[in-house]
Amino acid sequence: MPILDDFIWRAVFAGLLIAAVSGPLGCFVVWRRMAYFGDTLAHSALMGVALGLVLGLSPNLGTLVACILLAVLLGLLEGQRRLPGDTLLGILAHSTLAIGIVAISTMTSMRVDLMGYLFGDILAVTKSDIAWMAGGGVGVLLVLALIWRPLLAITIHRDLAAAEGVPVFWTRQIFMLLIAVIIAGAMKVVGVLLITSLMIIPAAAARRFARTPEAMAAIASLVGVAAVGGGLWSSFRWDTPAGPTIVAAAAVLFTLSLIASPPSGAGSSSG
Repeated sequence: MPILDDFIWRAVFAGLLIAAVSGPLGCFVVWRRMAYFGDTLAHSALMGVALGLVLGLSPNLGTLVACILLAVLLGLLEGQRRLPGDTLLGILAHSTLAIGIVAISTMTSMRVDLMGYLFGDILAVTKSDIAWMAGGGVGVLLVLALIWRPLLAITIHRDLAAAEGVPVFWTRQIFMLLIAVIIAGAMKVVGVLLITSLMIIPAAAARRFARTPEAMAAIASLVGVAAVGGGLWSSFRWDTPAGPTIVAAAAVLFTLSLIASPPSGAGSSSG
């Protein structure tokens, strides 16, 4: 059936695209111990959906705007001393998620698939969604390639990088904006509650096999692609939710990496 074929291929292509782009970003999230930051941005995505719906905009655009604004805010608040960083992230993560859920639940005049936003609805991906993901993904990879060296330098030793003239603040700020773009694009694939896992689990699995940062980024992308392929196949085979099944497949691959990998891995030198 042609409709079914299109339906399946759109899901596969969207998942593979997001996985391939998330791999390199996920490596820096792991190295820089920013998983909680990723969760905070992901949770704000639901508030962005509500913002988009209220203003009559695309939910993708609303999500992107919300994630970028929060990324900028977190960058500006990085040096504040009133609250520990993890406490601030926790407050923002759960507050924005709660506000988003409450706002969407009050929209009785329109039908909103809340579960789809929370856990993903990759099987409902449209051609416009794929165009959005492809454009954002290519842009993210190009910008990441441009800031790769300075970002790696501040990841290894921030003070030394600053002494050598690396623009620490702006490099970090750009990196956070890249995460925001990927979160906005990945929302339909695995949902706002599981987006960060698609970045950190493949990167964590790749860490024990790579000998260079670049190799770890490539392996992380391959692991993510394998997780999407295995997750979608399992979802079709056993009729399970696609987004959570993809993340479960990534977790299985991570477990296998612990069993198969040497005692000490490569990419660890960067974290």
